[in-house]
Amino acid sequence: MAAKLKASHGRIGVISDTHGLVRPEVRPAFDGVDLILHAGDVGNAEVLKELASIARVIAVRGNNDNGPWAKTIPETEVVRIGRVGIYILHNLKEIEGGPADRNCQVVISGHSHQPSIETRGGVLFLNPGSAGPRRFKLPITVARLTIAGSAVNGEIIDLAQHS
Repeated sequence: MAAKLKASHGRIGVISDTHGLVRPEVRPAFDGVDLILHAGDVGNAEVLKELASIARVIAVRGNNDNGPWAKTIPETEVVRIGRVGIYILHNLKEIEGGPADRNCQVVISGHSHQPSIETRGGVLFLNPGSAGPRRFKLPITVARLTIAGSAVNGEIIDLAQHS
């Protein structure tokens, strides 16, 4: 089921793999966002409550999201902001069909803890990396999307620069 937002533009915070931790640097990184998309491995319901104090949150369930609190979180979600469709899932390797099948111009995933942003076949693929406990030597990151009409721009934000 797709969540539709009436606006045709907006600033969106993108986060993944919090694993129960919302770092204080997330708030300034998401200052002024209209919506937060969480690409799974949330960790607990408190993470979603804390993020909701910043902006509306739409989340998908990751492979580590277990227990009663996680049962209502879908495994995938499509969000429409004006003419832009955003397909959200946790593990990109589990994508079914192509983004064009869902009329999506953006695919957001997590799972790998490795931030990446690239355009393939006219579709923006964004992994915000991990904002939770440090894993190996990977950076602690989130991302922001800016949508204006049908134009989408994304950026990775290193939280070490927001401390």
